Amino acid sequence: MVNMNIHHIRLICKREVRKMISYEKLWETMRRKGVSQYTLIRQYHVSPGQITRMKRNESVSTHTIEMFCRILNCPVGEIMEYIPDSDD
Repeated sequence: MVNMNIHHIRLICKREVRKMISYEKLWETMRRKGVSQYTLIRQYHVSPGQITRMKRNESVSTHTIEMFCRILNCPVGEIMEYIPDSDD
């Protein structure tokens, strides 16, 4: 068994839940514009892996961000937002 105290566990958990970029606005914009995940994959050939990464608020390339802006005809602010860390 790994020897960790509660302080170490809290630090690990805090790192895992820290999200600096949120893609919640992407899903709102897609709903508003009537674009489904199915449409992104079938019509626009967006990789299901990219969609999954964005659902998890994981890192994606600027190319991916640009592609979503083009598909949805919207500025980047309607796709993602910066959320300051509590340590900022």
